[in-house]
Amino acid sequence: MAELAANAATHGRLPGRSFRLTLYVVGATLRIEVTDTRGDEMPVPQVPDTGAESGRGLLLVEALADRWGVTGGRFPRKTVWAELDFSPPEPESSRCGDGGD
Repeated sequence: MAELAANAATHGRLPGRSFRLTLYVVGATLRIEVTDTRGDEMPVPQVPDTGAESGRGLLLVEALADRWGVTGGRFPRKTVWAELDFSPPEPESSRCGDGGD
C-alpha cells in the first residue's frame, strides 16, 4: 500500500505542506491512512492508456485492499484509507516435553 503514500507525495502535496501516513492494527485488520492537504482534489480510479507509465495507483489499491475510501477532513485536508484483513499466525506448538529425542 505504499501506493497511497506515493500518490500523496506526487498529487497531494503542495510546497511547504506535507502528508501524514498512519497505520493501525485493530483486531485482524490493518488500516492504512494517508492524509494530505489537497482536499480540493479527490482521487478517482482511472483506466490508463495501455502505454501509460502512471495512472494505475488506485487500481492497485482497489485490487489489493479489502476496502478503501476517502474521508474529507477540516479543509484543506483529505484522508485516503485502505484496509487489509488478515489472519493472525497460528502459534507454534510447544516442543517442551514432547519426548521427541
